[in-house]
Formats: sequence, structure tokens, C-alpha cells
Amino acid sequence: MFDCNRGECSEIPRNEVATVKELSFFVSLLVILAGPIKADVTVLGGLTHEITAEPGDRIDGAIEFANNGDETAYVDIYQTDYLFFADGRTIYGDPGSNPRSNAPWISYGTSRVAIPANGTAAASYEMIVPDSIQLSGSYWSVVMIEPVSDVSDPSSREKAGEVSVGVRTIVRYAVQIITNIGDSGNSSIEVTDNKLVTDNGSTFLQLDIENNGECWLSPSVWTDLYGNDGTYVGRFESGRKRVFPGCSVRHHLDLTGVANGYYTALMIVDNGDDRVFGANYEVRLE
Repeated sequence: MFDCNRGECSEIPRNEVATVKELSFFVSLLVILAGPIKADVTVLGGLTHEITAEPGDRIDGAIEFANNGDETAYVDIYQTDYLFFADGRTIYGDPGSNPRSNAPWISYGTSRVAIPANGTAAASYEMIVPDSIQLSGSYWSVVMIEPVSDVSDPSSREKAGEVSVGVRTIVRYAVQIITNIGDSGNSSIEVTDNKLVTDNGSTFLQLDIENNGECWLSPSVWTDLYGNDGTYVGRFESGRKRVFPGCSVRHHLDLTGVANGYYTALMIVDNGDDRVFGANYEVRLE
């Protein structure tokens, strides 16, 4: 059994906790379609473009591609908004549907790019940040990069009167475009749910963490556990997860092997900079 009295997250000084190393983050999606594929397209330079700008700024950028295949490859480019939640939901909304979307600021010269065999190509974009004093914090959207078949390839055509069925796997890349408005915006974290869960004989403290501030964060989460008599039991960690304003993520802290009893848990959410949040909980394991 697990009891956890909910505590409010509050920001605590940077020097009171240990610094942790930020891990890289990427998003990729797998799509199952029909037909053969001969091209091998990858996105160069990472799947996150982070830009710091001021209202009214104009920024030029580009998404670069490599084709390791033996024939020309084509990719379609389109924008979506992007929200995700601790319960597993992911929403790729229409561009601009999220109040913090920067999709309307970004324009592309083309919606399809041809990449030569064993060569590279790029899709240039222009970002014009609105000249508004109301902008604050982080804004983002996603650019989807989806390889398309060359329908002119004779080998892909069906013979008259014949039907064939095939399966191919296409990696549809999601490139995140993040715009930070200078160093503006507040940072705030809230633990919206906490409970003990078991999985294949292991015990985890499950924490749902919501970003209710204005800036995107990539915090590491850990709990320092103390016995009812104040004895230090140990530190239980979870990795980093990027979380945008209005989004939430789920962390699991492995408590397997901790003896039954009453504990005090000091939960730390550490962004790796001067943004560190903490809360106290009472825990009962039995």
C-alpha cells in the first residue's frame, strides 16, 4: 500500500541539489504503408531546432537531408502543432491551433524536396517572429518529414489483373522547431498525480509532472528517501524528459527492494540550470 500526501512544488536554490547531465532528445514516428522502398533518407543535424529570438526578428533556417539510396528520393514537408500528456496522449493539431504554436511564423519555399541518389538536399525556411510585447517564454511546432514513393517507377506498377500486397516501414521524422523569446517567461512545475505501481515484481513511484509555466523544460527527477527516524535510505532517479508549457510527462522511480514502512520523500525536479523545484511527501510501503 502507498500513501502520498500531495505537496506543492516550489522552486529551490540551485546550490542545494546536485547537477545532472542533460541527455539528448529526439522524436521519430513509424508508419506502415504498402509497397517497396529503395531510398534511404535521413535528417541531418538533429531533430530539434532551437532558436532564441526577439519580437520582430527574421530568422532563416534549413532542414537538411541525406539520401543513402541508389535513386532519387522525395520527401513531403508539412507542419503540425504538438502536445503530449502523461497519460500517453499525443496530439498533432492543425498548425496554429495551440496558443503557443510558432507554426504561423514559419514559411517554406516548397512542400516537396528531391534528394539525389547518394546525395544531400535542404528545405529552407523563414521565421518571422511577431513584433508583439505580449510574447513571452517558449513557442514550438513540428515539421513532419515523410518520404514518398516514386510512383513513376515501372517496377512499382501492378500488372493488369493482378493484385499484390506488401508491407514497408517508413520512418517519418518529426523535427521540432522551438522559439524562445529572449530570456523571458516564468518556469513552473506541478506534480499532478503520484502513486505506487508494480510491474513484473518491481515497484515504482509514478509521478505525473505538468509544465504550467511559460518556458520549455527538460528536467531530471529524483527522490531522496528518508526513514521515519530520519535515516537516509537512498536516492531514486528517473531520466530527463522534455516537457513544453501545457504538456505533462510521466516519470517512474524504482523503489524495488525498499523495506516496508513509513518514509519521507524529498522529490526534486532539476532542469540542470537555476530552475530547480522540490516537494516533500509522506510515503507508506507495506
